[in-house]
Amino acid sequence: MQPVHAPHAMVVSVHGLASQAGIEILQKGGNAVDAAVATGFALAVVHPEAGNLGGGGFMLLRMANGAAHFVDYREKAPAGATAGMYLDEKGEVIPDASVIGCRAIGVPGSVAGLAYAEKRYGKLSLDQVIAPAIQLAREGFRLTWEEAQDLRDENLAKFPESKRIFQRNGKYYQTGEIFRQPELAGTLEKIAKNPDDFYHGAMARQIAAAVQKGGGLITAEDLAAYEVKERGPIHGFYRGYEIISAPPPSSGGIALVEALNILEGFDLGKLGRGSAQAIHLTAEAFRRVFFDRAEFLGDPDFSKIPVPQLLDKRYGNAWRASLNPHRASASAELQRPAEFNELERYAAAHPPPVVTPESENTTHYSVVDENGNAVAVTTTLNDSFGSRVTVDGLGFLLNDEMDDFSSKPGVPNMFGLIQGPANAIGPKKRPLSAMTPTMVLKNGKLLLVLGSPGGPRIITTVANILMGVVDYGINIQEAVDAPRFHHQWMPDRIALEKSFSPDTTNMLQTMGHKVERQDYWSDGECIAIDPKTGGRLGASDQRNSTGKAIGY
Repeated sequence: MQPVHAPHAMVVSVHGLASQAGIEILQKGGNAVDAAVATGFALAVVHPEAGNLGGGGFMLLRMANGAAHFVDYREKAPAGATAGMYLDEKGEVIPDASVIGCRAIGVPGSVAGLAYAEKRYGKLSLDQVIAPAIQLAREGFRLTWEEAQDLRDENLAKFPESKRIFQRNGKYYQTGEIFRQPELAGTLEKIAKNPDDFYHGAMARQIAAAVQKGGGLITAEDLAAYEVKERGPIHGFYRGYEIISAPPPSSGGIALVEALNILEGFDLGKLGRGSAQAIHLTAEAFRRVFFDRAEFLGDPDFSKIPVPQLLDKRYGNAWRASLNPHRASASAELQRPAEFNELERYAAAHPPPVVTPESENTTHYSVVDENGNAVAVTTTLNDSFGSRVTVDGLGFLLNDEMDDFSSKPGVPNMFGLIQGPANAIGPKKRPLSAMTPTMVLKNGKLLLVLGSPGGPRIITTVANILMGVVDYGINIQEAVDAPRFHHQWMPDRIALEKSFSPDTTNMLQTMGHKVERQDYWSDGECIAIDPKTGGRLGASDQRNSTGKAIGY
């Protein structure tokens, strides 16, 4: 399978109409940031499972002059949030309390983040870049079979406004019908005129009232206090390639670079893509970085995170030395390299890690313009359709991002992830994320723009795609489509997509791995730059039916 070729610019997202919105803005003189903001607002219309106004995300930018920026508009816990807010009187986690309904909602950051990026780094006005999304909401778009089926989500039916808008009060949308969202169009028009109204005006009061009516904690003061953060991206090197990726409160960049540091000492290309030996070594690296993720990572505004030590090549070397090339480690018996005393002292001073899940319904999109500016955005409502709560009269869904905090040490979240005290619920904190918008450079020039949804599998998906190109020499479309595998320390198993051969599965089991075969996951929406011609090569994941790479 070949990627989509274009000489000048490329937009790749999970929905062709959103990609087209980005391309339209580029053709009107916008840069990659303008196109990314347009694509983001369009996804809020055509991909309500994860595209959003009521969620949050991360934007990694690299301008043509080489300057890299990271815009953090992750959701925040309300000021009234407490560490035990999802526990019953016996101290046990209340099922679904952090996933469905108003108490699951964090303070949304998407509108603030997109408006901030547009104002600071874009060339056009906000109303220009939102115009395609407004048109899509007002005029509607034709639903595919998959989209019509997704709108039948049983939890949407629990909330009257969501049931009315997305399910026509039980008269479900059918394949090929036009889905119009007039309330959302009106909201987008208000944002285009004054995005500040979402956080300080009538819209903010409307959002707070809707959440509180349903028993949630968000107040108008919480919205007014929300702030976008610019943070320094994570930098690493792998086989002569420079990696730029997401810093905390994402765990993605640190985990990705740490895994690559461990793997750099192995000749994966010689072992062969998809071989049991290469999968074993890579999974062992993943096991170790998720062990560290659980212990150390959280919101850097509230916790001291030992970033330099985790990214140290010597630490990767020490982890590699602990790895048996022919035998699986036992996650429960994993021990950090003893010579890294500072990390050991940190670990000893903190309680044991906790297990919690992280939602898989996120979405990623990538943009490169004709001048070489590049943007990688990963954005989320957390679970599919978030909390399933739609704000009355405003037409958009709100997130359930509070589930990304650790509700209780030792209790897994939606994705089976264990997380430590650094990610405990706390007022105004940003929950730990696995979102991993990433760029790869070769000889100082942009080569790859990468990212994916998939909860904790985001990290390993991005690693799989990156290694497909760098280690195994396949093109970006082949790397995006290639079978994936994942290990997250706990639970102690390798997840393999079903397209791996039974022989590979048997060999991994012989090495001591517990193997779980699973259907497709994640959704890489990526771009490569042809080093010879400078052409843009777009790769939309063949696992979805609506994604599209569009260039010119």
